[in-house]
Amino acid sequence: MKTAYIVSLGCDKNRVDTEHMLYVLHKGGYGVAQTADKSDVIIVNTCAFIESARAEAIDTILGLAREKHAGQKLVVTGCLPQKYRDELIEGLPEVDAFFGVREYDKLCGTLDTMFNAQCTTRNDGQECFGRIRTTPEHYAYLRIADGCDNKCTFCTVPSIRGPYRSRSSDSLVAEAAKLAEQGVRELIIIAQDVTRYEDLCDLLDRLSQIGDIDYIRLMYCYPDAVDNRLIETIRDNPKIVKYIDMPMQHVSNKILRAMGRKGSGDDLRKLVDKLYAGIPGMAIRTTFMVGFPGETETEFNELKEFLISHKFRHAGFFAYSCEEDTPSHKLPGHVDEETKAARLAEIAALQATIVEEQNRRLIGTAVSAIYEDIDYERNSFIARPLFSAPEVDSLIYFTAPFADVGKTVKIEITGVDGYDLVGEITNKD
Repeated sequence: MKTAYIVSLGCDKNRVDTEHMLYVLHKGGYGVAQTADKSDVIIVNTCAFIESARAEAIDTILGLAREKHAGQKLVVTGCLPQKYRDELIEGLPEVDAFFGVREYDKLCGTLDTMFNAQCTTRNDGQECFGRIRTTPEHYAYLRIADGCDNKCTFCTVPSIRGPYRSRSSDSLVAEAAKLAEQGVRELIIIAQDVTRYEDLCDLLDRLSQIGDIDYIRLMYCYPDAVDNRLIETIRDNPKIVKYIDMPMQHVSNKILRAMGRKGSGDDLRKLVDKLYAGIPGMAIRTTFMVGFPGETETEFNELKEFLISHKFRHAGFFAYSCEEDTPSHKLPGHVDEETKAARLAEIAALQATIVEEQNRRLIGTAVSAIYEDIDYERNSFIARPLFSAPEVDSLIYFTAPFADVGKTVKIEITGVDGYDLVGEITNKD
């Protein structure tokens, strides 16, 4: 049996594509290698959202190409070849094949030709939702749609992923039920824009009726579509975690207009206030961009004031990346790289102090968390509080006589470690 080793770069939406590819390979008679050197084919699933993601992808491809052994194949998939196939074919002769984001059904046929083999199963061009998960057993990502219809002037996603395409609620419920049978207890709902899904609240109600699913978490919600019904659904449905990931990008009216974002800074302030007031214990994750064309110290200071006044539990930041095929490329007032870097460092430091203050207020309280791993160097268990999403948010390092992976535990917080927390198992309610 020929085997494949896959490197998955980029976001969790890319991870789901990787899981689909693993399924396609399995159905085609290919095994999975645990290391690149033991595989017959190396597959790199790439991200191309911004320049730094493309640079990471190219560095990864070249590094693996240098280590190829005789007869081993190298395949590049995902957003990078979807957008830059011709340039890659010319510039990366080390790569044996390229596949865009909707071409994974062709993967096994191409590999068969390379290896003079015969694939045992064909997908005949039909989109495949089968997957082999790469996440821990207790949680999984459920991608409800692909593509995007928003017209953010800085974003390359529509040109790569195409227009918004929703999956049927029946197929999503069926997939979620199968995931629950496999041991999944937390569904993380993802898409380029989750809130554009028609009848999202109805879908959430149906998913919450799956008995073995304990938690449902919402990621990638567009602020202007977070309406009263969704807020009430999050508040009233006990299975939906009191958490929302809602990238806002900025709060200055001037910058929001230039970005092509809907709504105003005051709309964002009112929405955040409504979420905090309407849902006890609500945790908000958001993302902001600094250094967008036209951003002066005035707009940057407005963004800092927004952070100070609304104290987000989780916030990520990135510097504007000038993408040549986006409308923002042609805007006046581009910010120099040194200023962007300085603003990025300053605002990240500000958020770190906000999070540490929030963490210190938790000392002496009991927090519900999901046990996930062990840190042997610290001699501690690792748990993820319910107000955190996997891989991107804060953790709790705790001590206990025993812990069962995937189970929810109560941890009394005894200290703070920057962004993370320290605690010990407790029987307190």
